[in-house]
Amino acid sequence: MNYSACTSILIGARASIDGSVMIGRNEDAKAAWPKHFVVHAAKTATTPQSYVSPDNGFTMPLPLTAAKYTATPEWTTKYGLFEEAGINEYGVAMSATESTYSNKRVLGADPLVKDGIGEEAMVTVVLPYIHTAREGVQRLGKIVEVYGTSESNGILFADQHEAWYLETGAGHYWVAQRIPDNAYAVVANQMAIQTIDFNDPANFLFAPNLKAFVTDNHLNPHTDRFSWRDIFGTQDQSDLYYNTPRVWYGQRCFTPHVTAQPQSFDLPFIQYADRQLDVNDAQDYLSSHYQGTPYDPVGDGSLDDKKRFRPVSLAKTQESHVIQLRPDRDPAVSGILWLAMGVAAQSVYVPFYAGITSTPEAYHQGAATYDRDSAYWTYKLVSVLTDAHYHDAWPITSDVRDQLRVDLAHLVRETDRVAQTLSGTELNDYVTKRSNQAAALGLRQYQELAAKLITQATDLGPLNYHQDLNL
Repeated sequence: MNYSACTSILIGARASIDGSVMIGRNEDAKAAWPKHFVVHAAKTATTPQSYVSPDNGFTMPLPLTAAKYTATPEWTTKYGLFEEAGINEYGVAMSATESTYSNKRVLGADPLVKDGIGEEAMVTVVLPYIHTAREGVQRLGKIVEVYGTSESNGILFADQHEAWYLETGAGHYWVAQRIPDNAYAVVANQMAIQTIDFNDPANFLFAPNLKAFVTDNHLNPHTDRFSWRDIFGTQDQSDLYYNTPRVWYGQRCFTPHVTAQPQSFDLPFIQYADRQLDVNDAQDYLSSHYQGTPYDPVGDGSLDDKKRFRPVSLAKTQESHVIQLRPDRDPAVSGILWLAMGVAAQSVYVPFYAGITSTPEAYHQGAATYDRDSAYWTYKLVSVLTDAHYHDAWPITSDVRDQLRVDLAHLVRETDRVAQTLSGTELNDYVTKRSNQAAALGLRQYQELAAKLITQATDLGPLNYHQDLNL
């Protein structure tokens, strides 16, 4: 199985500067493991449909009608589809990962199901069949109850009105919490949800026999509350270096007035920003590596500090995305999937509208070996070249990245303006054209950037020798 770690962010509508609901995530697995980006057309079948996992054999029937949706599959199906993230035609977004660690004592009471649903199947069997974020939570929750899961997961859902975070804690048990409209959450590879209010269905959904399961197996360490994190999660040495620092840094960025420590087990799941957040804030967090602290791997701290914590953005990131659902718009233009192929810290987030009917050919290319025609490998090449001579190359990479962010934001504003006058097929064709133009701009600029970095590197090798040209 292809293990995928991640860092996630969820932002409520009133916590954002423009009323957008946002969810985002880094997909981290291997340093050279391409992702693609595709559109699945809507379809209606006349014969029974089913899903069979190429990874663990998980099998379930599917509805006859499936909505159009975008997805970010692996380059190979050897370990499963791993479609991971996308938006459907109703403006519902989903991002799924094997992102959480579950308490071993819980798994002893309800072991993981080897042929149950896993990360690789979740988007595929849920996103085409839902009309709201809440409906997505309910569909996936029911699947986990019936079939079990082969791993512990964290799954993000959003629509124009709300964001939800769902966690699976053992073979058949799950809980989901709605992110308050005025709040945000950042999540690393650990159970995040805290106290569950079983009498608040507007904000909490869960497996129907969850409470009885915990009581019958004597799993709750508290007598005054039901803390999902404490019951189903871990608090061990790996969390202190791998997980909690990433949550701490996100909360440090957005809620700096609250003093906390990077290795605290008491960081809240739900947090409130000191200011309203925009899509750039979400992108900056997912592309961060502890800038402004001693723990930045490319900063000025001691060698021990620079290697102390696992950063948010790292070499093993396959892709990073922020899905923005903007209010009071046609679903075709409400949703934008901002997609950064490769390492987000050195890549750029390209906007793809929910209404697109296709993606550029470069986003269908790329295998385990470098491919100049692949979008993934184009952005990955710049990362490799930047890392090789970081302090010489980063100013050039940063300048291109910053200017592209400005140019792509301008493209979105212009697209929105024209899109207001269009509808139906004409609208879908237009946003497809404009999304493809955004993708082409990013690829062209990064191909030119790679050429500059290669040229610069010719004079930076260890066998170089600087001499007086007058000799």
